Amino acid sequence: MDTTVPTFSLVELQEGLHQDEFRSCLAEIGVFYLTDSVLSEADQKSAKDVAIDFFEHGTTAEKQAVTSTIPTIRRGFTGLESESTAQITNTGTYSDYSMCYSMGILDNLFPTADFERVWTHYFDRMYDATRDVARQVLKTTGTEPDGGTESFVNCEPLLRFRYFPEVPENRSAEEQPLRMAPHYDLSMVTLIQQTPCPNGFVSLQCEVGGTFVDLPAKPDAVLVFCGAVATLVTGGQVKAPKHHVAAPSRDQIAGSGRTSSVFFLRPNSDFTFSVPLARRCGFDISLDGDTATFKDWIEGNYVNIRRKSEA
Repeated sequence: MDTTVPTFSLVELQEGLHQDEFRSCLAEIGVFYLTDSVLSEADQKSAKDVAIDFFEHGTTAEKQAVTSTIPTIRRGFTGLESESTAQITNTGTYSDYSMCYSMGILDNLFPTADFERVWTHYFDRMYDATRDVARQVLKTTGTEPDGGTESFVNCEPLLRFRYFPEVPENRSAEEQPLRMAPHYDLSMVTLIQQTPCPNGFVSLQCEVGGTFVDLPAKPDAVLVFCGAVATLVTGGQVKAPKHHVAAPSRDQIAGSGRTSSVFFLRPNSDFTFSVPLARRCGFDISLDGDTATFKDWIEGNYVNIRRKSEA
């Protein structure tokens, strides 16, 4: 199987071009680069700069003031190694070697008024672009969600800015190969603007054709992952690929820091799906019954983590 991750123009897709190639990409690999979205590198830079400034210069008290105590909400600041994708996905116990700032539609925690202004603008831009992508995925697959497309894409999205600093030697590839464990996204689509590692190391990788391939940052292009919700809402027509964040080897540590702005177009909490279909599609889901809601799925992941920590 060809492991090349394709690039599509959103404008050309919206004009009805390359539909067969796009449909095949959705079904077989579920990840692609996208040009001609409304997003610019300037949008990302403004948001990245204020976030990094807060990460580096915010006091402990300031960070604590914008740290949520409810993990399922994902708002505000999350400190280095405070999360574990490995635990959520039942693949290990190691932490994510990153720190994070998150926001959504409501209940946000902003450090300053200037931070709020910059990030609200960026959130709106990311939301617009990601909805455009979701509309195209639904159109190409001939899918009309219950309640209609517009109701479906006007939802409960989540923006997470992750900073992956240079790892210490005990988190290098020789000791712990991953900064973040393999996972698929619980989203309709996930749109990513990432910055490259200064030393050229490529940290983000995706499973394509049975092997993990590099996904470098590309100028004037965003990266799109299809999520598990896309698989379910289209009746299995779309693949939700696993991806992870690799750690550099010891001789690649210097200059291996990177950032990633990740926008999850998540459905409303009452989005209902078939549990048997989810299992047939290979999703790790412990819920009972024939149907469940997106809220059930999200909360179930954190219940499992609490049980593990109490054991």
